[in-house]
Amino acid sequence: MILAVDIGNTNIVIGCFEDEEILFIERLSTNHQNTALEYIISIKNILEINATSPAEIDGCIISSVVPSVTQTVREALERLTGKSVLTVGPGIKTGLKIMLDNPAQLGSDQVADAVAGVNLYPAPMIIIDMGTATTVSAIDKDKNYIGGMIIPGIRVSLDSLTKRTSQLPKIGLEAPKKIIGTNTVECMKSGIIYYSASGIDGVTARMEEELGEKCTIIATGGLAGTIIPHCKRDDIIIDDRLLLKGLMIIYNKNKK
Repeated sequence: MILAVDIGNTNIVIGCFEDEEILFIERLSTNHQNTALEYIISIKNILEINATSPAEIDGCIISSVVPSVTQTVREALERLTGKSVLTVGPGIKTGLKIMLDNPAQLGSDQVADAVAGVNLYPAPMIIIDMGTATTVSAIDKDKNYIGGMIIPGIRVSLDSLTKRTSQLPKIGLEAPKKIIGTNTVECMKSGIIYYSASGIDGVTARMEEELGEKCTIIATGGLAGTIIPHCKRDDIIIDDRLLLKGLMIIYNKNKK
């Protein structure tokens, strides 16, 4: 069994693989103050809940966009499983050709998404990862990572709106019954959901125009299932396990 761990700004997602099968996926809150011992306890509890022993874990791999938490979680995994831990970064084989001005600037989560994309879906492709930030990655027909976008995430935008306005309440992300809202909460829900969905429609169309060909569109991340169903285009694939699949592919490329 292999543990694939994605450390994001809001959540830590832990997936357990056996061969190519995902046995379970669980989430922890990302806590900058937690010690390695506290993460050991949390991860051990996750394994026990899923009837898995630390002794059954053969290896671990981490992608992280939170450097201050990476080493703590890495230490926790090493102490818990007794196995070395791979971390996506310089020196790791990915098989991905990154055509950026500075390839080292590409987040390890985007690397894992792209590795899964080029191995599982036809290129060219556009990958939308909707987390704390929304990232959009463009991969050309030769499976080269050529660039993308970074956009404020949906919850970040909502939090900013409610903190900077006196009369707007905090809201959930359930879709309203119609686009034109008739009260404050419905107007806010309509705005964040349909504006975001329209943005994805527009951005993907413009990227396809720049690439000069039709692309496979893949959406992943915690909010993809909330927003993508409201897009006008109906060819967007939702794969909420894309990043973990990418980590497993990278692990297999680097295992001794």
